[in-house]
Amino acid sequence: MALEERITELESRMAFQDDTIQALNDALVAQQRVIERLQVQIKELARRQEEASGQFGISEDEAPPPHY
Repeated sequence: MALEERITELESRMAFQDDTIQALNDALVAQQRVIERLQVQIKELARRQEEASGQFGISEDEAPPPHY
């Protein structure tokens, strides 16, 4: 294999790897956005549950056992 062919092959591989890395990075960024949005939603749901239990006067000590 000539040196020029080897260099061309290596450049081709490098370009493919760069594309793959960029695609993986894009997927990771998208997943992180979803995780952050879900964390915000969980915090909001926890806040709402605390407000609802306070509004109805239910504390964890007074709650019925889970089998009821």
